[in-house]
Amino acid sequence: MKKTLLVLCLNEIEGITQIFSRIDKQQFDQILFVDGGSTDGTIEWVKKNNYELYIQKEKGLRSAYFESFNLIKGDIVLTFSPDGNCIPEDIPKILNEIEKGNDLVIASRYLGNIKSEDDDIITAFGNWFFTFIINFIHGKNFTDAMTIYRAFKKKIIIDLDLLDENGYKNPEKIFFTKISWEPLMSIRAARSKLKISEIPSIEPPRIGGERKLQIIRWGSAYLYQVVSQIFIWPKSK
Repeated sequence: MKKTLLVLCLNEIEGITQIFSRIDKQQFDQILFVDGGSTDGTIEWVKKNNYELYIQKEKGLRSAYFESFNLIKGDIVLTFSPDGNCIPEDIPKILNEIEKGNDLVIASRYLGNIKSEDDDIITAFGNWFFTFIINFIHGKNFTDAMTIYRAFKKKIIIDLDLLDENGYKNPEKIFFTKISWEPLMSIRAARSKLKISEIPSIEPPRIGGERKLQIIRWGSAYLYQVVSQIFIWPKSK
C-alpha cells in the first residue's frame, strides 16, 4: 500500500529546519505539506526543498484536511506536525502497526509511563478529560484520543464521514470556532468497531512558534461533539 506523510504547517520554520532531516523519506510514496498561510519562511523552505505543497484557502486544521483530501495519493496517511511535538523516530513503529492490519494507529502521549513534556496544567487536564469522556461514553480504552500524530487508512475518512460538514457545523456555530477531526475520528472509529492500536510516543516541547489553542471555545465545541455522537453515529441504515 502507498503511504503519504501529511505535514501540517503554520509558521513552523524553526521546527522544520531542526527535525525534518530526521525523517526517513524512503518510508513514504508521497510527502505533502499543507500550509495555513505561513509568513516566517516555511513556504519558501518547502519550495526550496522541492516538496509537494498546498496552501490552504481557509484557516484551521479541518480546512487543511478537507482541502487536501483529493491530493492525497497514499492508501495510508500519517499526519505529522513539524513543530517538534512529534518524534520522527517513532514513524517506523506507527507504520509497522498500520501494516499489521489496523485501521487507525495513534502515537499516544500518555500510554504506559510515557508523558507529554509540552503539557501545562490546562492542556494535560483537557487531554485527560476528553479521552476519559470519549472512553466512558463510547466504550473504548484510548489513552490519547486527541493527538494529531496518527496513521490511518485513507478509506476511513470516507467510511466515517469525516468530510461531512454536519459533524462539525453545530458546535462550530454555537461556540464561534473551527475544530479539527481527531476526536471525531477516534469516536467514530471506536463506535464502528474498527481495528485501533496505540504506540507510546513522548511529546517533546514544541520548537519555536506559538500554540494555536482556543481553550474555552475548542473545549466547549469538542464536548458538544463528543456527546452528540451518541445520537448521530453510526448512522441508521
